[in-house]
Amino acid sequence: MGMTAPLALLYDLHGNLPALEAVLADASAQGAGSYLLGGDYAAFGAWPVETVARLDALPADATTWIRGNWDRWLADELAGTPSRDRPDNELVGGAAAHALAALPAEVVRRLGALDAQVALPDPPDGTATRAVHGSAGSDMTSFLPTHTDHDAQNAAGVQEPRLVFGHTHLQFERPGPGGLVLLNPGSVGMPLDGDVRAAYALVHPDGVELRRVPYDHEASAQALDAVGSPWAREIADRLRKGHA
Repeated sequence: MGMTAPLALLYDLHGNLPALEAVLADASAQGAGSYLLGGDYAAFGAWPVETVARLDALPADATTWIRGNWDRWLADELAGTPSRDRPDNELVGGAAAHALAALPAEVVRRLGALDAQVALPDPPDGTATRAVHGSAGSDMTSFLPTHTDHDAQNAAGVQEPRLVFGHTHLQFERPGPGGLVLLNPGSVGMPLDGDVRAAYALVHPDGVELRRVPYDHEASAQALDAVGSPWAREIADRLRKGHA
């Protein structure tokens, strides 16, 4: 991307339009000039269509998209070949049905066809970066804020000095195997670290900044309550508490 203006890292938006609008306003105020969108765009929120449309309105030549596990699941479901790793429960099934009923088929297919990972050779701070959704080998496994025995496996094959990922909805930056920098910008649409504010990160010319942005999370929870389904009430509860 090669620009000195900050790069905004937005992950795990989950159809939460008010959270996305708050993050985009904050990123704009910080001078963001480009965006990395890390997957899981529509499902679990009250605004699946509007969230994708807002992302589509970002400058195409300054926005990089990758696919999340939810984007893959929805595309597979639409194609009649459900993903084997998709949990078979009311929470996931209900959210998937809601998103598929709302989203145009061409949008579902487009998001499902995105690359699973991308290389960012020249972000603003000059630290070459690989971006994935969960880990280097899977969109369903990821890293935790503290070291685990799975770190090396999850980072296998990464040649760049920094790996950006999401999936767990936990915001952190820490050292990884072999000196790799592990960076999780957190979740825009459904933080699960006990902080209800929307989470994202900025890569400045002088380094990374983890940011939190307040928004009307209660309004987003109430919009899910109005959906009137058990899955939506469970996600509303997560938005109110900031954890599962």
